[in-house]
Amino acid sequence: MDGRPVIALRLAHQRVLLPALLVGSLILGALGFSAYWRSPTRGLPYHDSFAQSKDEEWQAFGGTWELSDGSMRDDSNERGAKLFSGSRYWHNYSIEADVMVLNATGSASDVGFILRSNDEEEGVYAYIGYFAVLHKTRGLASTLTLGRAGHGIYGYNSPLQPDLQSSRWYHLKVLAYGCRLVATASLSSTATPTMVSMTDDDCIRSGRIGLQSSHSGGVWRNVVVRPATERDLDEMLAQGQPHKNSSVQAQPDAGVSSLDDSRASPSGMGARELPSRPNIAPIGNLRLDLLVQSAKVTVHGRVILTSPALYVQDATGGIAIQQAVPRPLKIGDEVEATGDASPNAFSSVLKNAKVRVLWESTPIPAVSVTASQAATGAFDATFIEVEGRLRNKQYLPNNSLRFDFDAGSQSFRAIINRERGGSLYNRIEPDSLVRLRGVAVVDPSYTSYSTPFAVLVPSIDDVEVLAGPPWWSLGHLSVIAVGLLILALITNLLYQRLENWRLRAVVEEREVLAYEVHDSLSQSVAGIAFQLEAVRVGIPEELTKVHQQLDLTTDLVRHSHREARRSVDMLRSHQLESEGLLGALTTCAHRLVAGSDVQVVATSIGNAPPLTLRLSDTLCRIGQEALANAIRHAHPTKLVIHLEYSENLLLMHISDDGTGFVEDPNQPSFGVLGMRKRAMSISAKLEIRSNLGEGTTVSIAAPLPSRVTITALPWLLFRFLKEHLPCQSHRKS
Repeated sequence: MDGRPVIALRLAHQRVLLPALLVGSLILGALGFSAYWRSPTRGLPYHDSFAQSKDEEWQAFGGTWELSDGSMRDDSNERGAKLFSGSRYWHNYSIEADVMVLNATGSASDVGFILRSNDEEEGVYAYIGYFAVLHKTRGLASTLTLGRAGHGIYGYNSPLQPDLQSSRWYHLKVLAYGCRLVATASLSSTATPTMVSMTDDDCIRSGRIGLQSSHSGGVWRNVVVRPATERDLDEMLAQGQPHKNSSVQAQPDAGVSSLDDSRASPSGMGARELPSRPNIAPIGNLRLDLLVQSAKVTVHGRVILTSPALYVQDATGGIAIQQAVPRPLKIGDEVEATGDASPNAFSSVLKNAKVRVLWESTPIPAVSVTASQAATGAFDATFIEVEGRLRNKQYLPNNSLRFDFDAGSQSFRAIINRERGGSLYNRIEPDSLVRLRGVAVVDPSYTSYSTPFAVLVPSIDDVEVLAGPPWWSLGHLSVIAVGLLILALITNLLYQRLENWRLRAVVEEREVLAYEVHDSLSQSVAGIAFQLEAVRVGIPEELTKVHQQLDLTTDLVRHSHREARRSVDMLRSHQLESEGLLGALTTCAHRLVAGSDVQVVATSIGNAPPLTLRLSDTLCRIGQEALANAIRHAHPTKLVIHLEYSENLLLMHISDDGTGFVEDPNQPSFGVLGMRKRAMSISAKLEIRSNLGEGTTVSIAAPLPSRVTITALPWLLFRFLKEHLPCQSHRKS
């Protein structure tokens, strides 16, 4: 019995090995993913996909960001408009792009980059990181400014040559290596760039990249980020002697105004309204006045939308403007427009208008209304904020996207530019609760008479998903159901694999026991029989009583030897592996009836599929027990072994023509009880039919493993629950 500890140890190792491997793989996978995610070069080098109208990786904080002609554009005058991308773990890198200032003639202009950014928020310089901008203040020379922001700023300036001008492309590059930063800027055709550098002893080590503009709006194209080395830093510094101002530390308010002073404006008025003039008409009164007579009028207000149409709003309402000579405008521009007013049902249109920009200002905040309020038309041509639940989305042929919403009993639609709206189209799901800001219009060219109003959304950054669709939707429930089925299947497969390992260990232990019984007990019994024969030969014949006792003892020893051989055959499984189930049972039957005239008949119907070790071994043990019982107790003249295979079922019949018996249900025999327990372990049905003098038939119906397919998953789950839950409860009981 020396093999038992080895088998038990091997079985214990197999039971522990798989969970240990799984846990170790999960830990290693988590560590590997964490190392990859925190890598300072993950995603580098990076090149924008603006030319392919893709910007899913960018996150906006303020501004009106849109893709146009392969470039990223901010058309607003908002202070602190920011757009971020990249990894917070990026460390040493350079960022460069072509940058254009939309309006360099205003009170102040800032357009450039943010790098090593963290803790971003809405607001002016509301982040922790570094910036490099092309800066210009009215009446002062343009500068290339490099500095640090932390809800306040300090930095270094270098005079920009040539002076910053509107609608001209400048190439801006910034490199950060360790605590050294350097920035260069030049016209695309200029060989010698303007340079500025700084050293920050208590530097920010890593962070994201960003685009930044203030007051002027800007355009960026060909944004490229590359890993940087000390050699790259030296080569960039060698382009020219950098101009370095003395560092100017500032408090948050003072720091912001030093680079972005919105209080400096024409006439010193800044964001204040112009004094009223008799020839400037309030926008909200135009429709009522024009009911009496039409006239050429002048209005004054701020731009709230530039595309697909120009809309301007003042304190009394909004108006659509058709420019006689189109000119570039930005959201937030304070403008004066003169043209022919044409009344509509709820607002007016100013046709053939001449538009003059007075100064830059901040965008008008949206008025929060309900869909029912907007449906009345009272907010036509004004900037509103409204909520709704998405019903449908659609691509329109005019390079725009349409989203249909429901809000209670009201419905409305939103129209967004397709260039950057593609990412929103793919991200937002039907039945999501959405808040959006835009210009409300009742113009049938936008509503198509299907909704009471439409919302013209300036940018996808004006769309906020408040809540996704309910999780109990049909799609989500289907995914959960499929996931549970797959999980159950994987669990079943793992369980079957563990059971196979356990059964393999049991089979190996039986093999060891078989060899030990054969080598010790069986040979010892054979030796005893030989010695008894020798003793009998040496005893005189006249001692008949002694001869009778020796003959009886010899018969008992021979019977014990046969039983030992039968036990060895029952324990060994090599025949099952080499001959299959039918062959193993037939061989066992022939050995049991060896030396007698009992006939053995073995038949099979159907194609025998590969059987699992657990199933074939259990059926073989049940069949061997049935054959042994028939030989020992029934004294048959014929044994019949019949196997019948179908697609999902195996039927095994073992019958004899012996004496039969009447089973006592209250006191079943040990052999019958063992067969029933074995059948229960494989979810098989065992039936014993026997009558006195008519023989016995043992029938077993065992389910066969199904092939793994998607359509078979529900059946496999049912089989798994049916097979294992009763077993677990039985084991606990």
